[in-house]
Amino acid sequence: MGLLGAPGESSGTSTLKYVDIKTIKDGVVVLKKGALRAILLVSSVNFDLKSSDEQKAIIGAYQNFLNSLDFSVQIVISSRKLNIAPYTELLTEKANEQRNELLKIQIVEYKEFIKNLTELTNIMSKSFYLVIPFAPVEDENVGILGKISKTLAPAQNLTEHEELFETYKNQLWQRVDHVAAALGSTGLHFTTLNTDELIELFYGMYNPSEFAKTKIKDITKADIKQM
Repeated sequence: MGLLGAPGESSGTSTLKYVDIKTIKDGVVVLKKGALRAILLVSSVNFDLKSSDEQKAIIGAYQNFLNSLDFSVQIVISSRKLNIAPYTELLTEKANEQRNELLKIQIVEYKEFIKNLTELTNIMSKSFYLVIPFAPVEDENVGILGKISKTLAPAQNLTEHEELFETYKNQLWQRVDHVAAALGSTGLHFTTLNTDELIELFYGMYNPSEFAKTKIKDITKADIKQM
């Protein structure tokens, strides 16, 4: 979790102490208060381009999705300057592979045009995330003494006792599966962020100067699911 501190900062001045995250493991965010979070990257739909019947179907499916939940979820929309580095790198590869000199020149000129365009205009990209929570105090099978001990040192309990963490992680993934099944009816594509992707996401959020350089998973190229 040292990645969440800004580069070059000592542990005493690290921004880590202001972060509400204890650790990230097995694709799960463990908060300092002991709660768990799973994060789904979700695709978007151009609602205005849909027909009237399609819009009604989407609204109905979204209503059914919300009504199926018996726990809270958080919808997060993240905006950042478009990172075209992967695209320009692809164009460079294509140019180097091109044997036709004229086409090679055209690809290089196109790449420079794209770079200049993005530098002159503030082109933003939006990412949509669905945060699914689980808190250990929600576990009805834990007695009152167990709840008190978890309240005193919740994150420490989870990180030091692997069996306890696995139990709560499984309950969190049950919620993820439920959300996946309900969300699939809306026609949206989604994928669960793994540990490395979660670290990259939070690193970018807590280090704004580095945010535009990070490469969060592209939903169009991800191992997407649609129930």
